[in-house]
Amino acid sequence: MAFEEVFKNYGYNLEHNFGHRENHLCELLLSLNLLAFLFHTVLDLVNYSYQKVRELLVTRASFFNDMRTLLKFIWFKDWSDFFSFILREYVPFKKANSS
Repeated sequence: MAFEEVFKNYGYNLEHNFGHRENHLCELLLSLNLLAFLFHTVLDLVNYSYQKVRELLVTRASFFNDMRTLLKFIWFKDWSDFFSFILREYVPFKKANSS
């Protein structure tokens, strides 16, 4: 199965997100996505802090949403400080009973 099919099947909609009539834009952005996935896979295999943060923020969606929110409002010196902040300050959100 081609990478484009995998991305299309999992909701990445390359043509929609990366433009229809741009000659090489789609290929460039697909390559950058693959590179990002590679780095996240390597971090998941070798970086203890990254592994612990991924355990805390169970789904990829929550992981990236929380990262995006924190980085929007707080400046961190480097990724180590960022991961340490999450590990130190994480408080699980408990849903209140609505009944």
